Amino acid sequence: MTSTIVQPRPLVLASMSPRRRELMTARGYEFETVDPPFEEPDAASPHVPPANHVESLAFFKARSVSKQFPDHVILAADTIAYLHGEIIGKPVDRKDAQRILEEMSDSTHEVLTGVALYAPKTGRRRITHDVTKLRLRDLSGEEIERYLNTGEWIGKAGAYGIQDQGDKFVERLDGSFTNVVGLPMELIERLFVEWEDGE
Repeated sequence: MTSTIVQPRPLVLASMSPRRRELMTARGYEFETVDPPFEEPDAASPHVPPANHVESLAFFKARSVSKQFPDHVILAADTIAYLHGEIIGKPVDRKDAQRILEEMSDSTHEVLTGVALYAPKTGRRRITHDVTKLRLRDLSGEEIERYLNTGEWIGKAGAYGIQDQGDKFVERLDGSFTNVVGLPMELIERLFVEWEDGE
C-alpha cells in the first residue's frame, strides 16, 4: 500500500537551485519551478538575527513571483552559514571562497535555511527556518586549493556543498542533512501536512 503524498496544490518552487529541485522530486512532490526575480542584498545587516534574515529573504522570494502564480501556493527558501557572529552567504569569487573556508576550518558553524509558504490569493503564509550545526575538521591549504579548483564552491552558502566533495570536510553534523543541501525536507513535510490540515 503506497502512502498518499501530502502537499499544497498547485505548488510552485521559487528557486532554480538544482539541489532543491532534486530534493523535492526525490520525495515525490509535484511542482513547477520559477526563478524568483528578487535581488538579494549584497550584505546582511549586522543588527538582524540570522534566523530573521533567512526567513525574510525566503518570503521576499515567494512574494516576488506571486503575480506570476496568483492561484498557486509558493514555496521559497534561503540558506546561509553563520560563523563567529557573521552571516556568510555565497562567495563572490574564488578569493572570497578561500577566505570563508579558511575561517571555517577547525571550527563549528551553523547552516540556517529560511522557508516560506505563501498563497497570494488568500494572503495565507507560513514562515519558519531550520538550523544545522556542523564542525569542519582542520583543512590544509592544499585541500582548500584542490576544492577551489573543482568550482563546486560557486553559488554555495559557506563556499562548500555537503552533497559534493565538501562532505569530506565535515567532522560532525547535528541536525538535518538536507537543510545543509538547501532545503530541510523534514520541516517541509511537516509544513505541508499542517498547511493541508488548515493549521
